[in-house]
Amino acid sequence: MKGQTLALVALLLAVAPISAAAQQYTARRNGETVLLEDTKNQTVVSILPVVGNIAFSMKVKGHEILRWPYASIEEFKSRPARSGIPFVGPWANRLDEQAFYANGKRYAFDMNLGNVSGAIPIHGFLSTTDQWQVVEVKAEGKSAWITSRLEFFKQPMWMKQFPFAHTVEITYKLQDGILQVLTKITNMSSEPMPVAVGFHPYYKLTDSTREEWTISVGAKKHWLLSSQKIPTGETEAIEKFFPNSEAAALKDYNLDDVFSDLALDTEGRAHMMVKGKRQQLDIMLDPNWRAVVIWSPQPAVTAGQQGQADPNFIAFEPMAGITDAMNLAHKGLYKELQSIPSGGSWEARFWVKPSGF
Repeated sequence: MKGQTLALVALLLAVAPISAAAQQYTARRNGETVLLEDTKNQTVVSILPVVGNIAFSMKVKGHEILRWPYASIEEFKSRPARSGIPFVGPWANRLDEQAFYANGKRYAFDMNLGNVSGAIPIHGFLSTTDQWQVVEVKAEGKSAWITSRLEFFKQPMWMKQFPFAHTVEITYKLQDGILQVLTKITNMSSEPMPVAVGFHPYYKLTDSTREEWTISVGAKKHWLLSSQKIPTGETEAIEKFFPNSEAAALKDYNLDDVFSDLALDTEGRAHMMVKGKRQQLDIMLDPNWRAVVIWSPQPAVTAGQQGQADPNFIAFEPMAGITDAMNLAHKGLYKELQSIPSGGSWEARFWVKPSGF
């Protein structure tokens, strides 16, 4: 009997740490929202699959670090605009004409369909789609995550504009207070598919204003832009643009700029950072994100933009290639355009690490 009791105690002691660890993470649905929670690090991430699969909130000890200027989910659904962490595709940022080039061929958009607009089309047409399908919502002892899939090939109006059959899977994973965003694209078409996607995250701090923030930019090259914000093909060393790229005062810059040749650490990650009085966000990117667009207009500029009344945000935008990558590659002005072979896949990750909260 005594031996049985000791065996039971040993079993309970062995299971207890696992149970305690498992309770650190939860992944649950709340209506149309999926919440990932890390109780030890007091971090909660909220994702809305039915509106672009956007992670619209990330709270750290009660502090919101994503810009999301809505009073409710219903208000957001009624007039969705870019906020939180939206995926942008099938191209990110601007194109220099109403067409793109792939495999030596020009693909003109059908402007009558209404899903592409403007002389300079921007950010594709997927940012607020309701076509994401939730594949898995799960938590275990080390993390919590949600994986969702977008079956691009099933949408005729999308295929008309970008005729490469493919799927996109995004996994938001919360681990040790850090949010990892994994994107996987599978090319189902018979030709190589160019990769020009990205994200447009809106970050903010709560212990100070934009006028007090400093930023660090882990890149080596700054692209010179035309008046339409399209890279001209000319570049300069980042030191010429940011004399101190490790601690630049954000108030001194009106940013909507393209950077590449990202500086990788020993783990193969590039680092961007925004810092306030104590709070800090480190944004880390793996090597398949080849460029970053940084957007943070100065208050005088922001005040004149409808829907952007609050200047206290910064967007570090992970990009598979620079702005207008497909068209500039066709012109021979950009050498790093990535593509996915027929039947192949492409993956890229970035991480959001808060500290000082």
